[in-house]
Amino acid sequence: LIFIAFAFGCNMGCSVIVSKLFGAKDFKGMKTAVYTACIFSAIVCAILMLIGVGGSGTLLRLIRTPDEVFADSKLYLDIYAWGLPFVFFYNIATGIFSALGDSKTPFYFLAVSSLSNIAVDIWFVTAFQMGVAGVAWATFLCQGVSCILAMTVVFLRLAKIEGKEKAPIFDAQILKQIIIIAVPSTLQQSFISFGNIIIQGLINSFGASITAGYAAAVKLNNLVITSFTTLGNGMSNFTAQNYGAGNLKRCKKIFGLCMLFGIGFTEILSIIFIIWDDFFVSIYTTSAAVAVYGIIRMHHVCLLEGVTATYEVGSASLRGMGKSIEPSIITILGTVVFRMIWMVTVFKRVPTYNMLMNVYVASWVVTGGLIFIIYILITSGG
Repeated sequence: LIFIAFAFGCNMGCSVIVSKLFGAKDFKGMKTAVYTACIFSAIVCAILMLIGVGGSGTLLRLIRTPDEVFADSKLYLDIYAWGLPFVFFYNIATGIFSALGDSKTPFYFLAVSSLSNIAVDIWFVTAFQMGVAGVAWATFLCQGVSCILAMTVVFLRLAKIEGKEKAPIFDAQILKQIIIIAVPSTLQQSFISFGNIIIQGLINSFGASITAGYAAAVKLNNLVITSFTTLGNGMSNFTAQNYGAGNLKRCKKIFGLCMLFGIGFTEILSIIFIIWDDFFVSIYTTSAAVAVYGIIRMHHVCLLEGVTATYEVGSASLRGMGKSIEPSIITILGTVVFRMIWMVTVFKRVPTYNMLMNVYVASWVVTGGLIFIIYILITSGG
């Protein structure tokens, strides 16, 4: 997730700047922004690959990965690290498509990649008996094909956009603008993941059954998170386009609509998970001892999971207006500092799995409330 946070940051930095230039009809600058973002992403990706391949064992030890799953975890992480270029450039491609107002093309690539990933997973694991390595290599290959196709379509589409002059492949000023958006966005997502890692370390200390049950519930939870994260990405681009065109009124309108939709959709999906909790958890495990801990987590976080939409939508809107530092600072306070305070106070007094799950909702309320207040303060003058 931390690796993905860096890819997400590059995506946001590229898409927001490209959206602004597209909205302002500066097509030469827009093309240069794409080329500059690709160069920047390649450098960041190379550094992360070195860290991932060289330090996977150390990273897994830091979060107290149980010995019985350590070897498989390290194998998967090693292969995943080698596939990081595909993750990065696929994210760049989706950001560019969204910035140009096209959300269908990246969806088609994602749908084909995901469905083929399932098929290749089954093929590698059952036909070739490759186990965890088969799952990792299947992801590597399918992401690779999807990334190459997506980037090819991006450059073909850019070539069709007319410009009076040939666009430079690099611009230091545009790079600075991308970094101003990308770094805070990366830090925001990284600190959310870091806050989760703090909890994951404690979860792992409870033993393999609780770790597995928690992991099953998190996979379901990721379906909800992905929905409003994607909503936020689209909203950032839409806001950037209109902000670049000087239409703040429309930026505020989409904020309100996305907030209502994000909270409503998240709550409906969460309630469905709670009603049919046994069924959904059974998708990931057949062990009753494991399933019970997955259900406990779902019941603790699902009812109020709509709160997460408040800080995702608020952050997305602020990023689209070029205000990426404020939501990043608030996210650090809410998902890391607040959770650490919770650990040394509330959890220390009642060190149970149930109490540990309560920290999610508490930190969401704090983070969402603060970001909403900041959004109102920033936009109240326009």
